[in-house]
Amino acid sequence: MSDSKNMIQVIAKYNKEHYDRLEMKVPKGKKEKIVAYAKKHDGSLNKFLNRLVDEAMDKDEEKDN
Repeated sequence: MSDSKNMIQVIAKYNKEHYDRLEMKVPKGKKEKIVAYAKKHDGSLNKFLNRLVDEAMDKDEEKDN
């Protein structure tokens, strides 16, 4: 097996063991807008979505207490 294929498998195994995946559906055309915004403000879509979820959960938790 080539080094690049082996590395891909190693990364895939690591990701499977350490991360959960979520799927989000948005209306056609909205994805591009979200990705562009995320890149401008957070650098990546994943970082952006994680930040939004964390902020919303923190805000709701404060309200509940």
